[in-house]
Amino acid sequence: MALFDSKQKVIANYQKQIDDKVRAINSYHDQIGRLYYAQYTDMNVDVTKEINQRCDNITGLKKDIEDLEIKILYEKGLKRCPVCRTENHLEYDFCYKCGTKFDATATAAAVEVKPEAPVEVAVAEVAPVVSDEAAKAADEVVEAGDAVVSEAISDGEAPAEA
Repeated sequence: MALFDSKQKVIANYQKQIDDKVRAINSYHDQIGRLYYAQYTDMNVDVTKEINQRCDNITGLKKDIEDLEIKILYEKGLKRCPVCRTENHLEYDFCYKCGTKFDATATAAAVEVKPEAPVEVAVAEVAPVVSDEAAKAADEVVEAGDAVVSEAISDGEAPAEA
């Protein structure tokens, strides 16, 4: 029973890391939206570099999430087919769905345990490049969007994806 509990703790730790990275991605999405709107309202502001930096950070976080998901599968005794993405038992040499041969060295390397650093999201970087007027306008748009989502949830509807 103790072995099962330690595996559950490891899986829970990986899942917590995934949740933290998803929150960071959502924060970056919010920042990108505010930066883009600030550029839209004030054509003298060029925030392309800041937007690209956040997009690169999102790409890295998504790769980290994929690696953590692979580690969770490994802890559960499973692996994912690189072709069809079907979950297979670790002892399988071929995917039971599409027949792809698994590379044993790639599976071992994919689950190599690396300590995960906490995710930090810099929020204050937006202020210097955005005028006060543009920042207020961006905040108003975000608040209006939050109100629409809250109204849809209270009406029992799913919020529309952008």
